Amino acid sequence: MDLILNLIVLLLVVVLIFLFWKYLKLKEEIELRALKLFDEWKTIELKREVDEKAKILFKEWKQKEEKNIRRDAIKRSEAVVKGKIIENLIPYFPEFKYNPKDARFIGSPVDFVVFDGLSERNLRKIVFVEVKTGKKGTLSNREKLIKKCVENKNIKYELIHHSHSYEKS
Repeated sequence: MDLILNLIVLLLVVVLIFLFWKYLKLKEEIELRALKLFDEWKTIELKREVDEKAKILFKEWKQKEEKNIRRDAIKRSEAVVKGKIIENLIPYFPEFKYNPKDARFIGSPVDFVVFDGLSERNLRKIVFVEVKTGKKGTLSNREKLIKKCVENKNIKYELIHHSHSYEKS
């Protein structure tokens, strides 16, 4: 009977050791899962905070830059308007070497055609004038084509005689 009791005690000790070992394994597994869940939560929370901060910074940047963009657009618009005004008034400026009465504003593809001396009934030459304002005074491709055509003397005078009758039948 002592032997059976010893076997039962030994069996209980083995079962207890096994259960204790199982408990430690489960505890380790639970801690790892908890740590993993915590890291996932922390990553999500950190991402949310970063996204929120980025949205705030973007909104602040947008507000600041919007003012700059608007200011720049106004400045550019003012420059264009000033340029258009100067284009129209240039015949009255000292650097315009022709009689303003001889200048005809056409705007595009050149700004003026000057009939030099026409107002005095002594036409000396016909001049195409392009006005540039601001820092960049470069000609556009179309303006370069016109300049080249004039320089190559590819100029012609043509008379169109319209003879259509508007009489009622």
